[in-house]
Amino acid sequence: MKKLVGLLLLILPFMGWSEGKSKPEKAKKLVWADEFEYSGRPDSLKWGYETGFVRNREAQYYTRERLQNARVENGNLIITAIKEEFQGGHYTSASINTRGKYEFTGGRIEVRAKLPHGRGTWPAIWTLGANIGEAGWPACGEIDIMEFVGYEPNVVYANVHTRDYNHAKGSGRGGKLETQKPFEDFHVYAVDWHADRLDFWFDDQLYFSCPRKGEGIGEWPFESPQYLLINLAIGGAWGGQQGIDDSIFPMEYRVDYVRIYQWE
Repeated sequence: MKKLVGLLLLILPFMGWSEGKSKPEKAKKLVWADEFEYSGRPDSLKWGYETGFVRNREAQYYTRERLQNARVENGNLIITAIKEEFQGGHYTSASINTRGKYEFTGGRIEVRAKLPHGRGTWPAIWTLGANIGEAGWPACGEIDIMEFVGYEPNVVYANVHTRDYNHAKGSGRGGKLETQKPFEDFHVYAVDWHADRLDFWFDDQLYFSCPRKGEGIGEWPFESPQYLLINLAIGGAWGGQQGIDDSIFPMEYRVDYVRIYQWE
């Protein structure tokens, strides 16, 4: 069914269908997707894992190929954060990514997801430069398509980090959308990656645009490939600013589909 919907998304713009100016108008072609119409572990041809305590002083240990933390069932990817003792940590979760499996430059990245919530949760949908091993962060570039911190239950964030503009310098560029209880249902989180800007969407609403300033690669490394990450962090430098509510666990982060388009 979801594959049919994806096909209709490609066809309808050419049939004169529109929903006002909020819909992206540029023609696009679906080039990569996971509709999660299978069961078990995430497709190993499409997804890899981060493992361990990775970044941002987060409290969770990211596990690899552990069904308790990342599984596919009933048409959804389900990432589950669990309060448990594991590898020296007190929580487990999962972070999956397409590094070395699928990388892209430009186009539309679209994820339909139902967010976890509660104090201490920090789910994200984001990209990193495929050259991070050589260039390092933030020179590789980072596009945060969606960030949500559980202690701000009515706000969704988008952020962009580069060598010259990033949160470590206090110069990061980003925007936010205030919307009531986004965690209660599935929503589409997307970025339209153009040559001159990044446009961020919540369902059909454009809520932040990051323009290219023309200052060089330190400002705009987005002419090179990026890869996609989907993760559920617990605590950390941002998500843990008001502590962690242990009564919320286990907490599930559900993803209905991931679709990547290229501009035609």
